[in-house]
Amino acid sequence: MPRRLFRLFFALLLALALGATACGNDDDGPAAQVIEESAPKATSTQAAQSPTQEAAPEPTPTEAPSAPAPTEVPPPTEEAAPEPDPTEAPPERPQRIVSLSPTATEILFAIGAGDQVAAVDQFSYFPPEAPVTDLSGWDPNVEAVLSYEPDLVVIANDANDLVAGMDAVGVKVLVSGAPADFEGGYDSIAELGIAVGRVDEAAALVADLRVEIEDALAAAPDVPIRVYHELDNTFFSVSSNSFIGAVYTAMGAINIADEADADGYGYPQLTEEYIVEADPELIVITDLVGYTAEDVAARPGWGEVAAVRNGNIVVVNSDIASRWGPRLPQFIAAVAEALQTVAVSAP
Repeated sequence: MPRRLFRLFFALLLALALGATACGNDDDGPAAQVIEESAPKATSTQAAQSPTQEAAPEPTPTEAPSAPAPTEVPPPTEEAAPEPDPTEAPPERPQRIVSLSPTATEILFAIGAGDQVAAVDQFSYFPPEAPVTDLSGWDPNVEAVLSYEPDLVVIANDANDLVAGMDAVGVKVLVSGAPADFEGGYDSIAELGIAVGRVDEAAALVADLRVEIEDALAAAPDVPIRVYHELDNTFFSVSSNSFIGAVYTAMGAINIADEADADGYGYPQLTEEYIVEADPELIVITDLVGYTAEDVAARPGWGEVAAVRNGNIVVVNSDIASRWGPRLPQFIAAVAEALQTVAVSAP
């Protein structure tokens, strides 16, 4: 082969080789790019979900140490009812009581209803904290009572049509009269307790009184001594049909007023002749009658009465001798002591 032709052939082969090399480099570039783009890259979301690469996940709302969800709170029916404020009385309790009865006033305070009492009559001076006014229980005035804006009025008797006057304006009235015996007295305490919303307290007072009265009677002598209980200088007395007379009866005494109380009223009026003829061995007067035992002994014609002759005239506290209530055991004790003295001094 001529030299010139050989050179041309050699140049042609060299050109072909260089072209093949260039084509190989162009194929590698796009292929690499396709491989790199098709491989998935780790996103920020995927990285956060990988427990081996990130911190522990934050607690869910049910895992967080927060206040219980509303569904976790016990239903209201499962919770204990809230205790009432001890300074607030139940709505059914009257809050402005006017008492025109000294006996009722003592009982009201004894059963814990003192803070419900707005006013009391002029003779309701026990206990000392009672709100005494110039109201009268014997001669009550409707307008005067209403001036204290009562929601309950307690009276011993209906004078001056007080009940009708209170009814006209819608004010409740409880008539709590003097009982005829011990059981009647216990009933009146219970009735008052119901009226003022103090049922349990009234029951407790009755239970205590039963024990105290029974103890006082048990300690008294059971002797048939003739007794005259004088209420005033017009010779009104008490028979066994009254709670005062029931005290004497329970002690076995003979009440000279019983024969004069044919209608069972409980408070008969006697005469001097009747009293002297009955010849009582014990005379009982109160400290509010306005006269003394000496005055009684000096009455004309009374010198031969056994009680006067032997000095057995006893003066007792008017309140405890005329009011059924917490202080009745004191009256029983005083009478028991007097009866014991008479029994010892009797010829």
